[in-house]
Amino acid sequence: MTQRIGIYPGTFDPITLGHADIIRRGAKLVDKLIIGVTTNPSKNPMFTNEERFAMVEREVETLGIENVEVVGFNALLVKFAQKQNANVIIRGLRAVADFEYEYQMAGMNQQLDDEIETVFLMADVSLQPIASKLVKEIALYGGDIAPFVSAPVRNEVNDRVAEIGRKGDF
Repeated sequence: MTQRIGIYPGTFDPITLGHADIIRRGAKLVDKLIIGVTTNPSKNPMFTNEERFAMVEREVETLGIENVEVVGFNALLVKFAQKQNANVIIRGLRAVADFEYEYQMAGMNQQLDDEIETVFLMADVSLQPIASKLVKEIALYGGDIAPFVSAPVRNEVNDRVAEIGRKGDF
């Protein structure tokens, strides 16, 4: 029987409780789940590639899931999946807007390699509003991000905000 290897790609800037939920659930669907930490300069990252990779590795270790590995990449997702011998791409969905974008990406990926399936996991209802972009924005304006990230990630985000300076005048 062919081993089911899944890829869960993302920038994870920062990794959130929503990401952790998808990792936990996605790991149950495959024999091996590779968390692909990638670059996306258009997202204006708060953390370097190395910092995000270390953050994700630590969070995955905290989850205690045996069949998960963290790998950095800077390539076309399908090429990365092929290199990892993956046959599944796992994507989390929070809202209709996510679905429209992800549906288009799944179609393009299928055109590039129809042997790799995309599986969508709906975010837990309590975690659906969480997005890394919003976590960063809340932190930059002095809000509490504790409900959205683990304590170590919260500390890292708050330390980075202290370095770069808060926004707003309230």
